[in-house]
Amino acid sequence: MMSLIWSIAGFVVAIGVLVTFHEFGHYWVARRCGVRVLRFSVGFGRPLWQRQMKNGTELVIAAIPLGGYVKMLDERESDTPLSAQEQSEAFNRKPLWARSAIVAAGPVFNFLLAAAFYWAIHVMGVPDVKPVVDAPPPDTALAGSPIAPESVLRSVNGKATPTWTRARLTILDQAMASDTLRLELESPSGARQQVSVSTQALPVDPEPLFQQLGLVLFQPAIPPRLAEIMPDSPAAAAGLQAGDLVVARDGEAVASWSEWVQWLRANPGEQTELTIARDGRQQTVMLEVGSQIADGQTIGQLGARVDVPADLWQDRRTVYREGVLEAAVTGVQQTYSVAWLTVRMMGRMLVGDVSVDNISGPVQIAQFAGQTAATGLVSYLGFLALISVSLGVLNLLPVPMLDGGHLMYYLVEAIKGSPVSERAQLVGQQLGLLMLAGLMGLAFYNDLSRLFG
Repeated sequence: MMSLIWSIAGFVVAIGVLVTFHEFGHYWVARRCGVRVLRFSVGFGRPLWQRQMKNGTELVIAAIPLGGYVKMLDERESDTPLSAQEQSEAFNRKPLWARSAIVAAGPVFNFLLAAAFYWAIHVMGVPDVKPVVDAPPPDTALAGSPIAPESVLRSVNGKATPTWTRARLTILDQAMASDTLRLELESPSGARQQVSVSTQALPVDPEPLFQQLGLVLFQPAIPPRLAEIMPDSPAAAAGLQAGDLVVARDGEAVASWSEWVQWLRANPGEQTELTIARDGRQQTVMLEVGSQIADGQTIGQLGARVDVPADLWQDRRTVYREGVLEAAVTGVQQTYSVAWLTVRMMGRMLVGDVSVDNISGPVQIAQFAGQTAATGLVSYLGFLALISVSLGVLNLLPVPMLDGGHLMYYLVEAIKGSPVSERAQLVGQQLGLLMLAGLMGLAFYNDLSRLFG
Protein backbone atom coordinates (compact mmCIF):
# COMPACT_ATOMS: atom_id res chain seq x y z
CA MET A 1 0.00 0.00 0.00
CA MET A 2 2.82 2.41 0.92
CA SER A 3 4.60 1.69 -2.38
CA LEU A 4 1.40 2.58 -4.26
CA ILE A 5 1.12 5.87 -2.34
CA TRP A 6 4.79 6.69 -3.06
CA SER A 7 4.28 5.87 -6.75
CA ILE A 8 1.18 8.05 -7.13
CA ALA A 9 2.66 10.95 -5.17
CA GLY A 10 6.04 10.72 -6.91
CA PHE A 11 4.42 10.56 -10.35
CA VAL A 12 2.06 13.50 -9.74
CA VAL A 13 4.87 15.69 -8.40
CA ALA A 14 7.18 14.69 -11.27
CA ILE A 15 4.61 15.41 -13.98
CA GLY A 16 3.60 18.63 -12.24
CA VAL A 17 7.17 19.94 -12.02
CA LEU A 18 8.37 18.83 -15.47
CA VAL A 19 5.26 19.80 -17.45
CA THR A 20 4.92 23.13 -15.64
CA PHE A 21 8.54 24.05 -16.38
CA HIS A 22 8.23 22.91 -20.02
CA GLU A 23 5.12 25.01 -20.58
CA PHE A 24 6.64 27.91 -18.63
CA GLY A 25 9.41 27.92 -21.23
CA HIS A 26 6.84 28.44 -23.99
CA TYR A 27 5.02 31.05 -21.88
CA TRP A 28 8.10 33.03 -20.84
CA VAL A 29 9.58 33.31 -24.34
CA ALA A 30 6.15 34.06 -25.83
CA ARG A 31 5.72 36.97 -23.42
CA ARG A 32 9.25 38.20 -24.20
CA CYS A 33 8.34 38.15 -27.90
CA GLY A 34 5.14 40.16 -27.32
CA VAL A 35 2.65 37.32 -27.81
CA ARG A 36 -0.54 37.37 -25.75
CA VAL A 37 -0.99 34.10 -23.81
CA LEU A 38 -4.65 33.22 -23.26
CA ARG A 39 -4.26 30.10 -21.14
CA PHE A 40 -1.48 28.27 -19.27
CA SER A 41 -2.76 24.78 -18.41
CA VAL A 42 -1.05 21.98 -16.47
CA GLY A 43 -2.95 18.83 -17.43
CA PHE A 44 -5.82 18.21 -19.85
CA GLY A 45 -9.58 17.87 -19.51
CA ARG A 46 -11.89 19.44 -16.94
CA PRO A 47 -10.33 22.33 -15.00
CA LEU A 48 -9.91 21.63 -11.28
CA TRP A 49 -8.54 25.09 -10.45
CA GLN A 50 -8.54 28.37 -12.39
CA ARG A 51 -7.19 31.85 -11.81
CA GLN A 52 -6.88 34.97 -13.99
CA MET A 53 -3.51 36.76 -13.98
CA LYS A 54 -3.19 40.55 -14.27
CA ASN A 55 -1.83 40.23 -17.81
CA GLY A 56 -4.99 38.34 -18.86
CA THR A 57 -3.55 34.83 -18.90
CA GLU A 58 -5.80 32.17 -17.38
CA LEU A 59 -3.93 29.69 -15.14
CA VAL A 60 -5.50 26.21 -15.08
CA ILE A 61 -4.81 22.92 -13.32
CA ALA A 62 -6.79 20.23 -15.14
CA ALA A 63 -7.93 16.73 -14.26
CA ILE A 64 -5.67 14.57 -16.46
CA PRO A 65 -2.04 15.08 -15.35
CA LEU A 66 -0.39 13.69 -18.49
CA GLY A 67 0.77 16.91 -20.14
CA GLY A 68 -0.17 20.53 -20.51
CA TYR A 69 -0.36 23.38 -23.00
CA VAL A 70 -0.02 27.12 -23.53
CA LYS A 71 -2.78 28.66 -25.66
CA MET A 72 -1.68 31.82 -27.46
CA LEU A 73 -3.65 34.41 -29.39
CA ASP A 74 -3.74 33.29 -33.04
CA GLU A 75 -5.79 34.63 -35.94
CA ARG A 76 -6.25 31.12 -37.33
CA GLU A 77 -8.10 30.04 -34.19
CA SER A 78 -10.23 33.15 -33.67
CA ASP A 79 -13.93 33.20 -34.57
CA THR A 80 -13.93 36.99 -35.00
CA PRO A 81 -11.50 39.35 -36.76
CA LEU A 82 -8.76 40.66 -34.48
CA SER A 83 -8.21 44.35 -33.84
CA ALA A 84 -4.94 45.98 -34.88
CA GLN A 85 -3.68 45.76 -31.28
CA GLU A 86 -4.62 42.08 -31.06
CA GLN A 87 -2.97 41.35 -34.40
CA SER A 88 0.30 42.77 -33.08
CA GLU A 89 0.09 40.28 -30.20
CA ALA A 90 -0.96 37.27 -32.30
CA PHE A 91 1.44 34.32 -32.54
CA ASN A 92 0.95 33.82 -36.26
CA ARG A 93 1.88 37.48 -36.96
CA LYS A 94 5.31 37.14 -35.32
CA PRO A 95 8.45 36.69 -37.46
CA LEU A 96 9.79 33.21 -38.10
CA TRP A 97 12.64 33.53 -35.59
CA ALA A 98 10.21 34.49 -32.79
CA ARG A 99 7.81 31.61 -33.52
CA SER A 100 10.74 29.19 -33.66
CA ALA A 101 12.13 30.48 -30.35
CA ILE A 102 8.74 30.15 -28.64
CA VAL A 103 8.28 26.55 -29.84
CA ALA A 104 11.86 25.50 -28.99
CA ALA A 105 11.69 27.07 -25.52
CA GLY A 106 9.75 24.18 -23.95
CA PRO A 107 12.37 21.47 -24.65
CA VAL A 108 15.21 23.92 -23.92
CA PHE A 109 13.73 24.65 -20.50
CA ASN A 110 13.53 20.89 -19.85
CA PHE A 111 17.27 20.63 -20.55
CA LEU A 112 17.99 23.63 -18.31
CA LEU A 113 15.92 22.06 -15.51
CA ALA A 114 17.78 18.75 -15.89
CA ALA A 115 21.13 20.55 -15.71
CA ALA A 116 19.95 22.31 -12.53
CA PHE A 117 18.91 18.97 -10.98
CA TYR A 118 22.22 17.34 -11.91
CA TRP A 119 24.05 20.35 -10.45
CA ALA A 120 22.07 20.06 -7.20
CA ILE A 121 22.65 16.34 -6.70
CA HIS A 122 26.40 16.65 -7.36
CA VAL A 123 26.65 19.48 -4.83
CA MET A 124 24.63 17.51 -2.24
CA GLY A 125 26.50 14.29 -3.00
CA VAL A 126 25.40 11.23 -4.97
CA PRO A 127 25.22 8.01 -2.88
CA ASP A 128 26.53 5.11 -4.92
CA VAL A 129 28.89 2.15 -4.76
CA LYS A 130 32.51 2.06 -5.85
CA PRO A 131 33.19 0.44 -9.24
CA VAL A 132 34.81 -2.65 -7.71
CA VAL A 133 34.47 -5.51 -10.20
CA ASP A 134 34.70 -9.28 -10.06
CA ALA A 135 36.55 -11.67 -12.36
CA PRO A 136 34.63 -11.87 -15.68
CA PRO A 137 32.29 -14.90 -15.93
CA PRO A 138 33.01 -17.61 -18.53
CA ASP A 139 31.65 -17.19 -22.06
CA THR A 140 31.73 -13.38 -21.92
CA ALA A 141 33.76 -10.92 -23.97
CA LEU A 142 36.13 -10.26 -21.07
CA ALA A 143 36.50 -13.93 -20.06
CA GLY A 144 40.18 -14.84 -19.83
CA SER A 145 41.30 -11.24 -19.30
CA PRO A 146 43.61 -10.51 -16.36
CA ILE A 147 40.88 -8.77 -14.32
CA ALA A 148 41.17 -10.02 -10.75
CA PRO A 149 38.30 -10.05 -8.23
CA GLU A 150 38.01 -6.74 -6.34
CA SER A 151 39.75 -4.72 -9.07
CA VAL A 152 38.65 -1.06 -9.26
CA LEU A 153 37.52 0.31 -12.64
CA ARG A 154 39.18 3.73 -12.93
CA SER A 155 38.21 4.83 -16.46
CA VAL A 156 36.62 3.76 -19.74
CA ASN A 157 38.18 5.19 -22.91
CA GLY A 158 39.82 7.87 -20.80
CA LYS A 159 36.58 8.92 -19.07
CA ALA A 160 36.75 8.69 -15.26
CA THR A 161 34.37 6.27 -13.54
CA PRO A 162 34.19 7.32 -9.87
CA THR A 163 31.02 5.30 -9.22
CA TRP A 164 29.38 2.14 -10.56
CA THR A 165 26.45 4.11 -12.01
CA ARG A 166 28.82 6.44 -13.87
CA ALA A 167 30.78 3.39 -15.07
CA ARG A 168 27.69 1.73 -16.56
CA LEU A 169 26.54 4.92 -18.32
CA THR A 170 30.03 5.48 -19.72
CA ILE A 171 30.28 1.89 -20.98
CA LEU A 172 26.87 2.16 -22.67
CA ASP A 173 27.82 5.50 -24.24
CA GLN A 174 31.23 4.33 -25.46
CA ALA A 175 29.91 0.99 -26.73
CA MET A 176 27.81 2.94 -29.25
CA ALA A 177 30.49 5.55 -30.00
CA SER A 178 33.59 3.35 -30.38
CA ASP A 179 34.66 -0.05 -31.71
CA THR A 180 36.82 -0.67 -28.64
CA LEU A 181 36.43 -0.26 -24.89
CA ARG A 182 39.72 0.56 -23.18
CA LEU A 183 39.35 -0.20 -19.49
CA GLU A 184 41.81 1.10 -16.93
CA LEU A 185 41.72 -0.91 -13.70
CA GLU A 186 43.55 -0.99 -10.41
CA SER A 187 44.19 -4.48 -9.01
CA PRO A 188 43.81 -5.28 -5.30
CA SER A 189 47.61 -4.94 -4.99
CA GLY A 190 47.45 -1.40 -6.40
CA ALA A 191 48.92 -2.19 -9.82
CA ARG A 192 47.38 -0.40 -12.82
CA GLN A 193 46.38 -2.44 -15.87
CA GLN A 194 44.84 -1.72 -19.25
CA VAL A 195 42.32 -4.12 -20.78
CA SER A 196 40.81 -3.62 -24.25
CA VAL A 197 37.77 -5.36 -25.64
CA SER A 198 36.09 -5.04 -29.04
CA THR A 199 32.47 -3.88 -29.08
CA GLN A 200 31.75 -4.93 -32.66
CA ALA A 201 30.25 -8.29 -31.66
CA LEU A 202 28.44 -6.87 -28.61
CA PRO A 203 24.78 -5.75 -28.65
CA VAL A 204 23.97 -2.15 -27.74
CA ASP A 205 20.76 -3.10 -25.94
CA PRO A 206 21.73 -2.31 -22.32
CA GLU A 207 20.78 -5.57 -20.58
CA PRO A 208 22.37 -8.02 -23.07
CA LEU A 209 25.35 -5.67 -23.47
CA PHE A 210 26.38 -5.96 -19.84
CA GLN A 211 25.58 -9.68 -19.73
CA GLN A 212 27.80 -10.42 -22.73
CA LEU A 213 30.55 -7.97 -21.80
CA GLY A 214 31.25 -9.70 -18.48
CA LEU A 215 32.12 -6.65 -16.37
CA VAL A 216 30.19 -7.36 -13.16
CA LEU A 217 30.11 -5.67 -9.78
CA PHE A 218 31.97 -7.57 -7.08
CA GLN A 219 29.55 -9.04 -4.57
CA PRO A 220 30.92 -9.58 -1.05
CA ALA A 221 30.19 -13.09 0.17
CA ILE A 222 26.98 -13.23 2.23
CA PRO A 223 26.95 -15.92 4.94
CA PRO A 224 24.13 -18.46 4.35
CA ARG A 225 22.28 -17.43 7.52
CA LEU A 226 18.48 -17.42 7.38
CA ALA A 227 16.58 -14.31 8.44
CA GLU A 228 12.99 -15.36 7.76
CA ILE A 229 11.19 -18.64 6.96
CA MET A 230 8.15 -18.42 4.71
CA PRO A 231 5.02 -20.28 5.90
CA ASP A 232 4.26 -23.59 4.15
CA SER A 233 7.65 -23.54 2.43
CA PRO A 234 10.24 -26.34 1.98
CA ALA A 235 12.38 -24.58 4.62
CA ALA A 236 9.50 -24.62 7.11
CA ALA A 237 8.77 -28.29 6.36
CA ALA A 238 12.42 -29.13 7.10
CA GLY A 239 12.20 -27.41 10.48
CA LEU A 240 14.60 -24.60 9.61
CA GLN A 241 14.37 -21.48 11.77
CA ALA A 242 15.35 -17.84 11.52
CA GLY A 243 18.96 -17.46 12.62
CA ASP A 244 20.07 -20.90 11.33
CA LEU A 245 23.42 -20.92 9.52
CA VAL A 246 23.74 -23.46 6.69
CA VAL A 247 27.15 -25.06 7.27
CA ALA A 248 27.17 -27.98 4.82
CA ARG A 249 25.08 -29.93 2.31
CA ASP A 250 25.58 -33.71 2.19
CA GLY A 251 28.92 -33.19 3.89
CA GLU A 252 30.14 -30.50 1.47
CA ALA A 253 30.78 -27.08 3.01
CA VAL A 254 28.52 -24.21 1.92
CA ALA A 255 30.70 -21.10 1.73
CA SER A 256 28.19 -18.40 0.81
CA TRP A 257 24.54 -17.65 0.21
CA SER A 258 25.07 -17.24 -3.56
CA GLU A 259 26.69 -20.68 -3.77
CA TRP A 260 23.77 -22.18 -1.81
CA VAL A 261 21.13 -20.46 -3.98
CA GLN A 262 22.91 -21.57 -7.16
CA TRP A 263 22.72 -25.21 -6.03
CA LEU A 264 19.08 -24.85 -4.95
CA ARG A 265 17.98 -23.38 -8.28
CA ALA A 266 19.68 -26.20 -10.19
CA ASN A 267 18.17 -29.01 -8.09
CA PRO A 268 14.36 -28.75 -7.81
CA GLY A 269 12.81 -31.70 -5.97
CA GLU A 270 16.19 -32.93 -4.67
CA GLN A 271 16.53 -34.34 -1.12
CA THR A 272 19.64 -33.31 0.79
CA GLU A 273 21.01 -33.53 4.32
CA LEU A 274 21.81 -30.12 5.74
CA THR A 275 24.22 -29.38 8.54
CA ILE A 276 23.15 -26.21 10.30
CA ALA A 277 24.46 -24.19 13.23
CA ARG A 278 21.79 -23.16 15.75
CA ASP A 279 22.37 -21.60 19.16
CA GLY A 280 26.08 -22.47 18.97
CA ARG A 281 25.50 -26.19 18.20
CA GLN A 282 25.50 -28.08 14.94
CA GLN A 283 22.70 -30.42 13.92
CA THR A 284 21.39 -32.06 10.74
CA VAL A 285 18.00 -31.80 9.04
CA MET A 286 16.59 -33.32 5.86
CA LEU A 287 15.44 -30.87 3.20
CA GLU A 288 13.37 -31.56 0.11
CA VAL A 289 13.97 -28.69 -2.30
CA GLY A 290 10.77 -27.12 -3.63
CA SER A 291 10.17 -26.07 -7.20
CA GLN A 292 8.67 -23.16 -9.10
CA ILE A 293 8.39 -21.96 -12.69
CA ALA A 294 10.51 -18.92 -13.61
CA ASP A 295 10.90 -17.66 -17.20
CA GLY A 296 9.51 -20.95 -18.48
CA GLN A 297 11.97 -23.09 -16.52
CA THR A 298 11.56 -25.19 -13.38
CA ILE A 299 13.97 -24.08 -10.66
CA GLY A 300 14.52 -25.05 -7.06
CA GLN A 301 13.05 -23.08 -4.18
CA LEU A 302 13.81 -22.91 -0.44
CA GLY A 303 11.30 -20.38 0.87
CA ALA A 304 13.62 -18.43 3.16
CA ARG A 305 15.16 -14.96 3.18
CA VAL A 306 18.85 -14.41 3.82
CA ASP A 307 20.17 -12.34 6.71
CA VAL A 308 22.34 -9.66 5.07
CA PRO A 309 24.83 -8.13 7.54
CA ALA A 310 24.19 -4.40 7.93
CA ASP A 311 27.85 -3.52 7.39
CA LEU A 312 28.40 -5.84 4.40
CA TRP A 313 28.59 -3.01 1.83
CA GLN A 314 29.96 -0.37 4.20
CA ASP A 315 33.44 -0.21 2.66
CA ARG A 316 31.96 -0.33 -0.85
CA ARG A 317 29.64 2.65 -0.43
CA THR A 318 30.72 6.10 -1.58
CA VAL A 319 29.26 9.57 -1.90
CA TYR A 320 30.43 11.42 -5.00
CA ARG A 321 30.44 15.18 -4.37
CA GLU A 322 31.66 18.22 -6.33
CA GLY A 323 32.12 21.94 -5.69
CA VAL A 324 29.49 24.47 -6.77
CA LEU A 325 31.25 25.57 -9.98
CA GLU A 326 32.53 22.11 -10.90
CA ALA A 327 29.04 20.68 -10.39
CA ALA A 328 27.57 23.32 -12.72
CA VAL A 329 29.88 22.14 -15.52
CA THR A 330 29.06 18.51 -14.70
CA GLY A 331 25.32 19.30 -14.78
CA VAL A 332 25.55 20.65 -18.32
CA GLN A 333 27.84 17.82 -19.47
CA GLN A 334 25.62 15.12 -17.99
CA THR A 335 22.50 16.66 -19.52
CA TYR A 336 24.18 16.65 -22.93
CA SER A 337 25.49 13.10 -22.46
CA VAL A 338 22.11 11.69 -21.44
CA ALA A 339 20.31 13.56 -24.26
CA TRP A 340 22.77 12.35 -26.91
CA LEU A 341 22.65 8.82 -25.51
CA THR A 342 18.84 8.93 -25.69
CA VAL A 343 18.94 10.05 -29.33
CA ARG A 344 21.35 7.27 -30.27
CA MET A 345 19.29 4.67 -28.42
CA MET A 346 16.21 5.81 -30.36
CA GLY A 347 18.16 5.51 -33.60
CA ARG A 348 19.27 1.99 -32.72
CA MET A 349 15.65 1.09 -31.93
CA LEU A 350 14.63 2.15 -35.44
CA VAL A 351 17.15 -0.27 -37.01
CA GLY A 352 16.37 -3.06 -34.55
CA ASP A 353 19.64 -3.02 -32.58
CA VAL A 354 17.82 -2.06 -29.37
CA SER A 355 14.56 -3.68 -28.28
CA VAL A 356 11.40 -1.57 -28.10
CA ASP A 357 10.83 -3.31 -24.75
CA ASN A 358 13.01 -0.52 -23.32
CA ILE A 359 10.19 1.99 -23.92
CA SER A 360 8.45 2.78 -20.64
CA GLY A 361 4.93 4.10 -20.14
CA PRO A 362 3.29 6.01 -17.29
CA VAL A 363 2.89 2.90 -15.11
CA GLN A 364 6.60 2.10 -14.99
CA ILE A 365 7.52 5.78 -14.73
CA ALA A 366 5.21 6.00 -11.71
CA GLN A 367 6.91 2.94 -10.19
CA PHE A 368 10.35 4.50 -10.68
CA ALA A 369 9.05 7.78 -9.25
CA GLY A 370 7.81 6.01 -6.13
CA GLN A 371 11.00 3.97 -5.68
CA THR A 372 13.32 6.97 -6.03
CA ALA A 373 11.12 9.22 -3.87
CA ALA A 374 11.12 6.60 -1.11
CA THR A 375 14.91 6.27 -1.37
CA GLY A 376 15.64 9.95 -0.82
CA LEU A 377 15.84 13.45 -2.31
CA VAL A 378 19.03 12.88 -4.32
CA SER A 379 17.64 9.75 -6.00
CA TYR A 380 14.37 11.50 -6.79
CA LEU A 381 16.14 14.54 -8.25
CA GLY A 382 18.21 12.19 -10.42
CA PHE A 383 14.99 10.58 -11.64
CA LEU A 384 13.47 14.00 -12.39
CA ALA A 385 16.60 15.01 -14.32
CA LEU A 386 16.48 11.86 -16.43
CA ILE A 387 12.77 12.25 -17.24
CA SER A 388 13.25 15.97 -17.97
CA VAL A 389 15.96 15.16 -20.54
CA SER A 390 13.77 12.44 -22.05
CA LEU A 391 10.84 14.87 -22.27
CA GLY A 392 13.04 17.45 -23.98
CA VAL A 393 14.37 14.94 -26.53
CA LEU A 394 10.92 13.47 -27.19
CA ASN A 395 9.42 16.89 -27.87
CA LEU A 396 12.18 17.74 -30.35
CA LEU A 397 11.43 14.73 -32.54
CA PRO A 398 10.27 15.88 -36.01
CA VAL A 399 6.78 14.51 -35.46
CA PRO A 400 3.74 16.71 -36.16
CA MET A 401 1.85 17.48 -32.91
CA LEU A 402 5.19 17.80 -31.07
CA ASP A 403 7.42 20.88 -30.78
CA GLY A 404 9.90 19.25 -33.16
CA GLY A 405 7.16 18.88 -35.77
CA HIS A 406 6.41 22.60 -35.64
CA LEU A 407 10.13 23.39 -35.92
CA MET A 408 10.25 21.12 -38.98
CA TYR A 409 7.44 23.18 -40.54
CA TYR A 410 9.35 26.38 -39.76
CA LEU A 411 12.49 24.97 -41.39
CA VAL A 412 10.47 24.27 -44.55
CA GLU A 413 9.07 27.79 -44.34
CA ALA A 414 12.58 29.25 -44.06
CA ILE A 415 13.71 27.28 -47.14
CA LYS A 416 10.70 27.92 -49.39
CA GLY A 417 9.94 31.44 -48.17
CA SER A 418 6.30 30.78 -47.27
CA PRO A 419 4.44 28.84 -44.56
CA VAL A 420 3.50 25.20 -45.01
CA SER A 421 -0.06 24.97 -46.33
CA GLU A 422 -2.88 24.34 -43.88
CA ARG A 423 -3.76 21.19 -45.83
CA ALA A 424 -0.23 19.79 -45.35
CA GLN A 425 -0.30 20.73 -41.68
CA LEU A 426 -3.66 18.98 -41.20
CA VAL A 427 -2.38 15.77 -42.82
CA GLY A 428 0.77 16.04 -40.70
CA GLN A 429 -1.28 16.41 -37.52
CA GLN A 430 -3.28 13.30 -38.35
CA LEU A 431 -0.10 11.30 -39.03
CA GLY A 432 1.50 12.67 -35.88
CA LEU A 433 -1.53 11.76 -33.79
CA LEU A 434 -1.43 8.24 -35.23
CA MET A 435 2.29 7.90 -34.45
CA LEU A 436 1.85 9.18 -30.90
CA ALA A 437 -1.10 6.86 -30.32
CA GLY A 438 1.02 3.92 -31.51
CA LEU A 439 3.90 4.95 -29.25
CA MET A 440 1.62 5.32 -26.24
CA GLY A 441 -0.01 1.98 -27.02
CA LEU A 442 3.42 0.30 -27.14
CA ALA A 443 4.44 1.96 -23.87
CA PHE A 444 1.25 0.80 -22.13
CA TYR A 445 1.72 -2.71 -23.55
CA ASN A 446 5.27 -2.83 -22.15
CA ASP A 447 4.01 -1.60 -18.78
CA LEU A 448 1.31 -4.28 -18.61
CA SER A 449 3.75 -6.97 -19.78
CA ARG A 450 6.12 -6.07 -16.94
CA LEU A 451 3.26 -6.08 -14.43
CA PHE A 452 1.59 -9.34 -15.48
CA GLY A 453 4.16 -11.08 -17.70
